Amino acid sequence: MEILSDHSSAIRSKNINQLEFWISTTLYILALISICTKINYGPGNSYHYADNDVDYNVLTNFFLPKVFKITMLYFSFLLFNFVSMPQLARKQNIIMNVIITVAVTAFSIIGWMVANTYTQPYRLMEYENIDQAYGVFFGEAFSYIFFLYLLINAYSYFNERGLVLLNRISFLKQYSNNIVPEIFTSTKIWLISLLVFAAVLSLRIDYELLIIWLLVPPVNILFAFLSIYYIIPNLRKNFKGFGRYFWGNVGITIIVSLLLLLVLIPFMRNGAVVPITLTLNLICLICITTPSAWYVYKHKFEKLSEIQMLKTELGKSDASLNFLKSQINPHFLFNALNTLFGTALQENAERTGEGIQKLGDMMRFMLHENTLDKISLTREVEYLNNYIDLQKLRTSRSADIRIDTHIEEQLNNLQITPMLLIPFIENAFKHGISLQQPSYIKITLQTKESTLYFDVSNSIYIKADNDPEKLKSGIGLENVKQRLSLLYYGKHELIIRESANEFFVHLTLQLD
Repeated sequence: MEILSDHSSAIRSKNINQLEFWISTTLYILALISICTKINYGPGNSYHYADNDVDYNVLTNFFLPKVFKITMLYFSFLLFNFVSMPQLARKQNIIMNVIITVAVTAFSIIGWMVANTYTQPYRLMEYENIDQAYGVFFGEAFSYIFFLYLLINAYSYFNERGLVLLNRISFLKQYSNNIVPEIFTSTKIWLISLLVFAAVLSLRIDYELLIIWLLVPPVNILFAFLSIYYIIPNLRKNFKGFGRYFWGNVGITIIVSLLLLLVLIPFMRNGAVVPITLTLNLICLICITTPSAWYVYKHKFEKLSEIQMLKTELGKSDASLNFLKSQINPHFLFNALNTLFGTALQENAERTGEGIQKLGDMMRFMLHENTLDKISLTREVEYLNNYIDLQKLRTSRSADIRIDTHIEEQLNNLQITPMLLIPFIENAFKHGISLQQPSYIKITLQTKESTLYFDVSNSIYIKADNDPEKLKSGIGLENVKQRLSLLYYGKHELIIRESANEFFVHLTLQLD
């Protein structure tokens, strides 16, 4: 199993790598096409060249630097994502991959700085001397490349080890088996969007937008998971609806926005960005995340909860059914042994042997067929006849006991739950037969098409005060009532009548 799991995991990882390669390659090609289409229109900041009396050359001031930047980012992504970081995550060739990562980062910073001196040469005149200008260019290149490459490596590491790290967070597993892969996927999507967003930033990085993108999506993702796996389930347990959930989330959103305010203010150079960020976050949390989380829960997790509840109830029914079956067998076994014991005292070994033979047939039935969900009605009837014959051995010497049976021979293919009919007959013999008083039992069983008609009636006599059965009510009838309600719900009719002199049972049962 472990080999198959590792093999499937390797195939899945290979497919993801191929998808990432083709997506990054497609974006690289689209970027090249975009650069080529802009050649005919000139650079967007061409007025800077004219204002500073700087000659503009489309090849050296636009095309080659832009292609160099895009190509450098593309191959750096391939190197970090498919070679160096996966090996570092697996602790392979650590020193070599660290050296490669540092060297590529340093080369990219210098290359980016040099490329910017060609795409924006007019900016060199904005500073007092060339050293100061190059210092500013280097600082911008370092900030941009370092952040971008850090983001690429963070994505690559999370892609390689994210599931392992998330599986170590034990409290997540108490909510759902799907929560870990869902958090993993959501985080990857956010990292990819952040990576693409950072890659398309211009040289002058808009730090406000960048910080907004760093904070707002994760807050919404965490809020969605909190709603789906904690807030909504607890509200549903207390029978609360969408209104209670919505207004509760509004209150939580206000608290979250105030916390974001404390986090964002130190990073904002333009105070106007702060209310814009908070407003955007409020709109996303209330108008998008809150209803989306409710929709996901209602259409996915609530259905799973209903299925789990049905499985639980079914398990309880199975447990009850097994318990009921286990109660029937010992009960009958003791009665049968008592019967054989009484017969052995009254009769010779021949009659006792006959009784033992019938008991053996019945015990084989209980051991082999009683464990099945359904058996043929023919076998059930054979069992009833063996039981009745065994009881007749005990009562045959008493002329005042009358046992009338009209049980049709079953030549059909009908199926029935085993040991379903015997409790009624057992109850009749247990409570309707007296060796000292006149008593009787009448048993009728017949089928018409797929319907079984079963009648049992027996006399009632006043038991002596020292009779151990006088104050006891047998478990057989209660068991069979429960089994009928579990296994033949809506497919049976059970009528039990008791008068001063007679106990009567009528059962109509729809069989398969």
